[in-house]
Amino acid sequence: MSKDYKDQHTEVGRRIKELRIEAGYTSHETFANDHSFSRRNYWRIENGGDFKFNTLLRILEIHNVSLEKFFSEME
Repeated sequence: MSKDYKDQHTEVGRRIKELRIEAGYTSHETFANDHSFSRRNYWRIENGGDFKFNTLLRILEIHNVSLEKFFSEME
């Protein structure tokens, strides 16, 4: 993975973490458990790991956030 892609993954993960915290979840583990994600995989997502697009859509649905809004609020 090129550095640019890694930076973008890190930024997406940071924004997903912000959504979790805004929703009142102080722990990624609690969020993962409450929404049937693997705690380890969810941690990887928040820390810039690679994941499927469907996973992003599922996370955004949980937070009731559109793709457009998610990406517009990243910058």
